[in-house]
Amino acid sequence: MNCKANHSIKCTVEQCKHHCGEQNYCSLDSIKVGTHESNPQVVQCVDCESFVVKSDCSTCG
Repeated sequence: MNCKANHSIKCTVEQCKHHCGEQNYCSLDSIKVGTHESNPQVVQCVDCESFVVKSDCSTCG
C-alpha cells in the first residue's frame, strides 16, 4: 500500500480506506469528528465522520 501517513492523526480502524496499514495513522490532512448523541458523555458517543469503508473490505459486516 502506498500511503502518506499523517503523523498528527493516529488511527487503528483498518476497515477505513484512509488507514495507512501497519503504521496506524490516517492519510488525510484533516478529519471531521462528530457525535450521534445529543449529549455525549463517553468516548463511544464520538465518531470519525471522515470514515469511508475500503472497497476491498473482507472483514466488514
